Amino acid sequence: MIKPKEEIFKYYFYFVQERMNIFWNKYDRVRPWTTDEILKVHKFTNVYRAMDRVSQYLIRNVIYSENSFSDEDVLLRILVFKIFNKPDTWEYLEDRVGTITVNNFELDRINRALLELKQVQPIFNNAYMMTGTHSLYNHLNYKHEKWLDMVKKEIVGNSTLRRIIDSNSLSEVFELLRDCSFIGDFLAYQYAIDMNYSDVIDFDENSFVKAGIGAIRGIKKCFEPLDKKYSYEDAIKYTHDHFDYFLEKFDCEGFKPLFDRGPMLIDLQNCFCETDKYLRVKVPELQVDNKRIKQKYKETNKSIELFFPPKWNINSKITRPCIQPSMKESTLF
Repeated sequence: MIKPKEEIFKYYFYFVQERMNIFWNKYDRVRPWTTDEILKVHKFTNVYRAMDRVSQYLIRNVIYSENSFSDEDVLLRILVFKIFNKPDTWEYLEDRVGTITVNNFELDRINRALLELKQVQPIFNNAYMMTGTHSLYNHLNYKHEKWLDMVKKEIVGNSTLRRIIDSNSLSEVFELLRDCSFIGDFLAYQYAIDMNYSDVIDFDENSFVKAGIGAIRGIKKCFEPLDKKYSYEDAIKYTHDHFDYFLEKFDCEGFKPLFDRGPMLIDLQNCFCETDKYLRVKVPELQVDNKRIKQKYKETNKSIELFFPPKWNINSKITRPCIQPSMKESTLF
C-alpha cells in the first residue's frame, strides 16, 4: 500500500505551489518573488524541468537551432551537450571545432579543444555526478576523453542512435542508453527525456519515470515505508494520479500550471528531490542522508526568452521574457 505521511507530504505540494508562484511573479515582474525565507535564501530548481536555464538552452540552441540536422545529428548533439551540461563549454566547442554533427564528431580535435578549455575553467556542470571509471576506457587520461570515446564507440559506432530513432517507447530509449558505459539509471532517464524534447522521438512523458537518488530521499520523507510490491516510481505515479486531490486537500489550489500544461512525471520526480532539500531546513529533525542545502540563491536581473518544444503547443502563449537565475543549477544529489 502507498500511504503518504500527510504532515510531511503537505510540504511537497506547498513547495510545488510556492516555487511555481515564484516563476509567475518573475514572469509578471511582481515583487517580492516570495516571502518564504527558505526559498529566498536557497537555490531550488523550477517545478518544470524544461523551465530551468540549462534545459532552456538545450531546447533552443542545441535541438532547435536549425532544421537541417539529421535525426542522428540531433540525438548526438543532445548527448554531447548533456555530458557537459554547460552552455559555455558547448559554445566554446562549436566555435573551435564547428557544428557538432555525426560527420563532424572528430574526437582528436574535440578532445584537444576541451583540454585547452579545462586549463582555464571547469568544463562540466556539477548538476549531475559524472563518473569516468570503466575498464574499457582506463587507457584514456581525462574524463571528457572517456565519455566522448564511449559515445563514439557505443552509441555512434553500435548504431544506438538508429535504434533510439526506431524505438517504440520511452522505456526502450532508457534501456538503450542504460546499456552504455558510464550511463546509469538516472542519467539514462534524464537523457531519454532530453531526447524526447526533440522531434526525433515523441513519447508520452507520463509513460515512464525513474527516481533519482535525491527524489528517493524526498519520497522516503513524504511516504510511509513502501510495501515490497511498490517502487519509488509507483510513489511518483501515485502523486501524479492524485495531484489535484492533494492540491485541494492541502489548500494549494492556487497552483498555476505552465501555460496550462500540467506537471509530468519527470517534473514530479524532480520536485521530490527539491522537497527533500526544502525539508532539510523546514523540518531538520527529519533526516535522510544529506543534512544541508549546498547552494544559495543569487538574484540576477538577467532575463530568459522562454522556448519549449514546439510539439507542446505552448510557445504561442508566452508573451514576455522571464527573469531567471543565471547561476549554475543546483545539484540533484
